[in-house]
Amino acid sequence: MTHYKNVILRKGKTESIRRFHPWIFSGALAQVSPDIQEGDIVRVLDAEGTYLCTGHFQGGSIAVRILSFEDVEIDSEFWNDAIEKALALRKDLNLKRKDNNTFRLIHGEGDNLPGLIVDIFDHTAVMQSHSYGMHLCRTEIAQALMQKCGDFIYAVYYKSETTLPFKNGDVPENGFLIGQTSDNVAIENGLRFHIDWLKGQKTGFFVDQRENRQLLELLSKGKRVLNLFCYTGGFSVYAMRGGAEYVHSVDSSGKAIDLATANMNLNFPENKQHKEIVADAFKYLDKTDVPYDLMILDPPAFAKHRGAIPNAIKGYTRLNAAAFSKIEKGGIVFTFSCSQAINKEQFRQAVFTAAAQAKRDVKILYQLHQPADHPINIFHPEGEYLKGLVLKVN
Repeated sequence: MTHYKNVILRKGKTESIRRFHPWIFSGALAQVSPDIQEGDIVRVLDAEGTYLCTGHFQGGSIAVRILSFEDVEIDSEFWNDAIEKALALRKDLNLKRKDNNTFRLIHGEGDNLPGLIVDIFDHTAVMQSHSYGMHLCRTEIAQALMQKCGDFIYAVYYKSETTLPFKNGDVPENGFLIGQTSDNVAIENGLRFHIDWLKGQKTGFFVDQRENRQLLELLSKGKRVLNLFCYTGGFSVYAMRGGAEYVHSVDSSGKAIDLATANMNLNFPENKQHKEIVADAFKYLDKTDVPYDLMILDPPAFAKHRGAIPNAIKGYTRLNAAAFSKIEKGGIVFTFSCSQAINKEQFRQAVFTAAAQAKRDVKILYQLHQPADHPINIFHPEGEYLKGLVLKVN
């Protein structure tokens, strides 16, 4: 068995590990070998020298991301087993179908692999590392993906240039680890989408809104729809299939608008009911006099860390108040926060304040969240990041 370096905890700092929380914070460490490097696999011991867990070491406030609470070797067998378990869950969820080949296969802590994301787009797996330890293991992980998913995956693309907090200058380049393909069209619930894993945000497509887009489709018939922060236009395409009277897609990025347009044309060529607008969402809401009775507010994360929470809450309040002020009487608003630092109560309070400011009668119809292929480890409640409300505004 490989000889891993040891990390020793302070006395009385084992409680979170006994509760199977997947992170160990730097303040809990008593002793770290001077030759331990960022990304090393380490064995964690308590103050008496008893084994607790094995994980990736890193600098910063999160010092160890735990891979196993059993004293095992992190080798090809480990990766194969972890991916097999993750794949079994997705098969149980019936996510790989003729009308759907887009889903998340690995969701970090939710699949007991903190720091690793893998999304499946048809025959391509897009892998993203959020820790240097996962970056160092990328080749072994890609090989395990092919071992367990080779009957439907032909290529593994690595996309971590913007997600790794590097301190040692080893900046990765995005690119294929195994295979290669230029076919970037995948199917979600019978709709086709271009997946921009080369230059797009995250892995190229927001898989986590799949079921929420389906709900929007059911409520779109005859509606005049505004999709703010539209990015790839996912909500817009679903609204069009749902029978919307017209759909306007707004994003401050011209490239995002181009992608939204391409996705609309892929499903509804020569469609005259869709309009693309390059504009700041706040400014557009402030100036527009176009009537809308269904709005989607799906902004990027307003708070990426706890210090940004007060400003983020102000941002959510301002955005929702503007939407409530403009939407037609009896309209519906889909509003979201993908900020992990913002909890459900804080988000709801921001929306409540917005309704009061706009002086509108607002009712909650649905409470939304991330889908089952983005599982939440019950010992890691921080994994519940996506929050959404569907609101009736009178």
